[in-house]
Amino acid sequence: MSGDPIEAAREAGRGALTEADAKALLAEHGLASPENELVDSAEAAVEAAESIGSPVVVKVASPAVQHKSEWGDGAGVAVGLTDADAVRDAAETILETAADQNIETSVLVEAGVDIDAGLEVIVGGTRDPSFGPTVLVGLGGVAVEVLQDTSHRLAPISTAEALAMIDDLESSPLFDGYRGSPAVDREAVAEAIVTVGDLLAERDEIAELEVNPLLAQSDGAVALDALVTLESADE
Repeated sequence: MSGDPIEAAREAGRGALTEADAKALLAEHGLASPENELVDSAEAAVEAAESIGSPVVVKVASPAVQHKSEWGDGAGVAVGLTDADAVRDAAETILETAADQNIETSVLVEAGVDIDAGLEVIVGGTRDPSFGPTVLVGLGGVAVEVLQDTSHRLAPISTAEALAMIDDLESSPLFDGYRGSPAVDREAVAEAIVTVGDLLAERDEIAELEVNPLLAQSDGAVALDALVTLESADE
């Protein structure tokens, strides 16, 4: 099996990367994510949580599940877990639900991050049939669906262009702090946009790449979730 996550997914006949593979791909290009470990049993999840340190997040890790929070009546994501029993129960629920649905899955155990300590941002990109790779930025989480406040550019782009995208947002003042919260690192968000654009430009196999949320903090940005879908192999 190839060491490249995109080639490995293609060889396995999968149309998307797992979250762990998507984050590994981003990490290779300089975009960090919380410490995590991929495991295949509830007991291994407990051991991973002990190694990482509480609190942790436990997630379903299957290319067949792209919207984890909606999967299995909420079984796909458990946050703020601080003890072994909670981790074990969350992992068992994921594995049992997957078995009931006849899908293969692992469990991703990841260090918990205080989302109130930053601003949730979406950074994404698609391959437009007419214009080619394009990137976008906006407020992340559910805000992107509610507010429809996004900025778009053709990829690849420079850091200066990425900073201009942030400036274009109606929500741009939120990046400078609000209600006593500190300003977030615009440069780090811009570099994340550049990274997504570069990946789309360099890897024709990528149909869509989404980091949502990217948690922008005062001293950097970290990818809390990531999705990479691939072009059909015959395209």
